[in-house]
Amino acid sequence: MSDTYMPLTSVKSGVCKEYAKGVYGLTVQIVNVYFIMNSSGEAVLIDCGMPKSASFIMKEAEKLFEGDVRLKAIILTHGHFDHVGALEELLEKWSVPVFIHSEEMPYVTGKADYPPAKPQVKSGLVAKLSPLFPRHSIDVSSSVKPLHEDGTVPFLEEWKWIGTPGHTPGHISLFRQSDKTLIAGDAITTVEQESLLEVAIQKQELNGPPAYFTMDWPKAADSIRKLAALKPASLLTGHGVPMKGTDFSQELNSLSNRLPASQG
Repeated sequence: MSDTYMPLTSVKSGVCKEYAKGVYGLTVQIVNVYFIMNSSGEAVLIDCGMPKSASFIMKEAEKLFEGDVRLKAIILTHGHFDHVGALEELLEKWSVPVFIHSEEMPYVTGKADYPPAKPQVKSGLVAKLSPLFPRHSIDVSSSVKPLHEDGTVPFLEEWKWIGTPGHTPGHISLFRQSDKTLIAGDAITTVEQESLLEVAIQKQELNGPPAYFTMDWPKAADSIRKLAALKPASLLTGHGVPMKGTDFSQELNSLSNRLPASQG
């Protein structure tokens, strides 16, 4: 993965902001990673951005934490290239455990590749380019562990992980009940990820997962309905500018009903 560079980028690349208490989002070209601080001042990194972005993420982390990056773990929402792109290089710098859903383990232990992209599912230049995107597995077997089935998140006692399959078999989201903050990974996006123009300018609108890599649309719709039931007040997504409001449940239910009815 480290030998692959994807030139896609957006106007928000490099922006790092606190989107909820102790939750800092950093845009890495076209994808967001999140640092979550716990009550002890330690950090957990959610997702690892694009290939060849490790030095960028490390530099921003140094600035964010004023040189004292007390990283305890990395949590992956899933194993697609734009969420694990910098993982192997980051582990050379930060020797921490990596956690992912058990059904995603084959994709990060060198045992299985994701299926080919489906550019025909939706129009847009990014969708057309998607067959060129990496879909091969990586192998971080020595560092990765499956998440506990009880929904607990290592080092983040306020948070729970929620299974949100559909985009991938073991995709997860993370939720903090106290302020209803949702980190949705690619279960939800706030940009039309298939359109190069909208990705570049980061036009904000609620969308489903990136269509070209979504494996099971009925499950993806069910996952969005599951997230809607949480009545999230903040949507911190893998792609697009995070949204904040009072209750996104109605919009999410409406979105779930607009997704394709078949796997495509």
